[in-house]
Amino acid sequence: MDLKEHIRSIQDYPKKGILFRDITTLIKNEKAFSECIDQIVERSKKFEFDKLAAIESRGFVFASAVSYILKKPFILLRKKNKLPAETYSVDFELEYGTATMEVHKDAINQNESVLLIDDLIATGGTAEAAAKLIEMSKGKVAGYVFVINLFDLGGCDNLLKNGFKVENLIDFPGH
Repeated sequence: MDLKEHIRSIQDYPKKGILFRDITTLIKNEKAFSECIDQIVERSKKFEFDKLAAIESRGFVFASAVSYILKKPFILLRKKNKLPAETYSVDFELEYGTATMEVHKDAINQNESVLLIDDLIATGGTAEAAAKLIEMSKGKVAGYVFVINLFDLGGCDNLLKNGFKVENLIDFPGH
């Protein structure tokens, strides 16, 4: 199955000049979603890791299913003020603004290896912020698995240059 056929593209969302790759059309199709999860599980097996982490909110959709199948703990990386206990925080740049991401201080133990899963990588700012949170928690980044790589925006290339392992299922141009 070609998962690319199940991704909708929306021009000028969330602001003018952005070509948004919408995964809701993939996840509403049970066969495409199942295939996508199976592919993420297979890619995940290339990494050695103790826990999975995902970035709010679309990453949660994929990582929770993968966590269930692989029987691995699942860590939430959330927007500011969404987690109830003590957190580590990091501010970062998005393609269209700035944001803050947090993780519970007790979510990752020292030297635990964490695989990050998200729906999409563009410029890589969110993925790099996630790595900083894991490192602040004294954990190690095992690598990343993305459903979509917007290859011309350079996020995967930046992660690879910084020594991270990266897998993705689909390549799209970002514009």
